[in-house]
Amino acid sequence: MRFTDIISLFLGIALFLFGMSLMGDGLKRLSGHKLEPILYKLSSSPIKGMALGSGVTAVIQSSSATSVIVVGFVNSGMMKLKQAIPIILGAIFGTSITGWIVSLSYIEGGGSLSSILSTATLTGAVAIVGIGFRMFSKKKNLHNVGDIMMGFAILMVGMSTMSSAVVGLKNEAWFNDLLTTMRNPVLGIITGILISALLQSASAAVGILQALSVTGQVSFANGLPILMGISIGAALPVMLAALGTNTNGKRAALSYLVSSFMGVMTLASIFFLIDAMVHLPFSDAVMTPFTLAGVNTVFRFCLVLILLPFTDILETLVTLMVHESAEQGSKVVHLDERFTRYPTLAFEKSRETINEMAKSARQAVLEANALVGRFTDAGFEKVESLEDEGDQYEDALGSFLMKLVGQDLSEKQSRESSIFLHTLSDLERISDHALNIGMSAKELNEKGISFSDDAKHELSVVMAAVREILHITMDAFAEDNVALADRVEPLEEVIDDICDDMKSRHVERLQSGKCSVAQGFVFNDLITAYERISDHCSNIAVAIMEIYTGPFATHEYLGTIKAKRTDSFEEYYKEYRARFIIEEKHD
Repeated sequence: MRFTDIISLFLGIALFLFGMSLMGDGLKRLSGHKLEPILYKLSSSPIKGMALGSGVTAVIQSSSATSVIVVGFVNSGMMKLKQAIPIILGAIFGTSITGWIVSLSYIEGGGSLSSILSTATLTGAVAIVGIGFRMFSKKKNLHNVGDIMMGFAILMVGMSTMSSAVVGLKNEAWFNDLLTTMRNPVLGIITGILISALLQSASAAVGILQALSVTGQVSFANGLPILMGISIGAALPVMLAALGTNTNGKRAALSYLVSSFMGVMTLASIFFLIDAMVHLPFSDAVMTPFTLAGVNTVFRFCLVLILLPFTDILETLVTLMVHESAEQGSKVVHLDERFTRYPTLAFEKSRETINEMAKSARQAVLEANALVGRFTDAGFEKVESLEDEGDQYEDALGSFLMKLVGQDLSEKQSRESSIFLHTLSDLERISDHALNIGMSAKELNEKGISFSDDAKHELSVVMAAVREILHITMDAFAEDNVALADRVEPLEEVIDDICDDMKSRHVERLQSGKCSVAQGFVFNDLITAYERISDHCSNIAVAIMEIYTGPFATHEYLGTIKAKRTDSFEEYYKEYRARFIIEEKHD
């Protein structure tokens, strides 16, 4: 083999890898990043998961890419390990489709129809149409189609270049001797592992084997072990992607390696034991690019078929292999930065996490309210924990959304990300005010302060009103319910009225000697906290309306409220005033 042939071989590999990457990226962009949410949502059963993993991998041309996405899902808590394993098995099978695409480069030209369908003709036609789409079309989707077609053409040229570089090997004695040693299953599997791990692509490794098959020296007996090793070696990029993930993320990545290894060992044991006993007649059959693609597909299908019923065992095995870490105790969901590359999925995960933050903030206020009536150290620690949890949510979500803003977002997504960032601040402040209520309750307990019956009644009314506005606001946000959000502003104004009345009556009680100054400070702190909570609920309700009605409609709505109350506002205001307003008491 001449030096120029070696250079041509590496050039062919480089073109093959670049073409495959360009084609896969174009397919992903053409799908509008809709494949990742599909993987996330439709993995409810092992069979569905396997089918989805196969389909997505066939589209993006990389089992490693599919598996890395799944590792991200598991790492962030969006998907359970049990759901991830069937998808990874499907990815192992789905990558075999590339072998069939590569086989197209070996269609021979001749006369008439076969000449039209030859590799050179097909590649040239695809390249011409693809570059036309890239250069002359103004439509983004056609640009993506152009990338797909150009990637396909480059992949075909790469395969042809590799085949031309290695065709002379059929006359080399050392090459024939090397392939003869590959009939040893152990050596063949190790060789496949090394090639696949080095290239970090099972498809590229299979493509090289297909190129070598044009020499006529690759038989079934030495080709199968290499294909088996390639399946195991493809786990390396997935394992590397798991660096820095949490325990479950590492388990998901390891499941790729464990599944491939166990499947290969099982099939290799069965096949080579039978072959040693009866010597299967097709073992000496000479492989072609097409037959290698077929063998690879059948082998991977059998691997998945054997392992799919044992996903529970695979889950248990990787769970035992990767021990639980302390991080798993954290209640705050980790937001994996990998998702910022998929805006649709990232926004879905952001909303899910913000809803959890909203529940935490609401729970903090309810726990704090309970302390005002009956203080306990355990209850106060719970409020402190929820307030700290709110800070963690704000930090994680804020950082994640800021990274997301840097991506290529639609106008609606840009507006949503900005509104989400503002909502985070309101939710975090609600948790802070809950802690302030808890601190006031602690002061009452430590100083032995007790409110008058009138003050207790007034506090019970404002607590009930704040509970109501919290439930309405958080439910409206979680359900995207604009009609429910419309109720927040009237109730917020009623709470303002209640707080104003409470302050006036408290001054009267101080002047008459019914309340002390010490009681007054705590009472005023509580009123301020409840008033601020309702203000933040109002801000969140406005954010809901801005997402779904646009900023203009929101500003118009707020302007109308300030200038002239609408009929619906008046209706809700009267309803809530009737329920919560504090009636005057006459002695």
